[in-house]
Amino acid sequence: MNFRMNAAQLRKADPKLKIENLKLKIKRRDIYIILDNVLDTYNIGSVFRLADAVAAKKLYLCGGTATPPNPRIMKASINTTEWVDWEYVETAKESVSKLKVQNPKLKVVAIEQDKRSVPYDKFDYNLPVCLIVGNETTGVSKEVLEMADAIVELPMFGVNISLNVMVSLGIVLYEVIEKSKIS
Repeated sequence: MNFRMNAAQLRKADPKLKIENLKLKIKRRDIYIILDNVLDTYNIGSVFRLADAVAAKKLYLCGGTATPPNPRIMKASINTTEWVDWEYVETAKESVSKLKVQNPKLKVVAIEQDKRSVPYDKFDYNLPVCLIVGNETTGVSKEVLEMADAIVELPMFGVNISLNVMVSLGIVLYEVIEKSKIS
């Protein structure tokens, strides 16, 4: 069986296959993603799709972040909510604490514009890594920024000061893959 599916196939796929076949056969990378109060359901669904694309180990939905089943999340995710391991946690701070206890070698990296941030392409990414993105308006919460091992940002050259949450996360995730030399 081919485990790569297009959007139409994903929408129709039997989620039971996840448990019986795919979850065991897809090698998940030591990449964790935390959504800190991301509110737009299109962004949330798109992050599920992105997490699947990079074979992230787990996605944490925190605070006011909506969870599946949600029709808009399901539509944007093209049903990858059924294939990506995810968990709802009350706060992003709690997620970070939990992950650091489970894996002391974990590098926690917030994607945010901050006086402490470094350009995303200058950071030395090593696995395991946890990437955090925040609310579309207010960004990653201050207490979570304080817990981060690093803060990275994408340079902006026009009038706009930021990119969409999913776009920023996607750029950094593929930088992680490139810098970690994983395939």
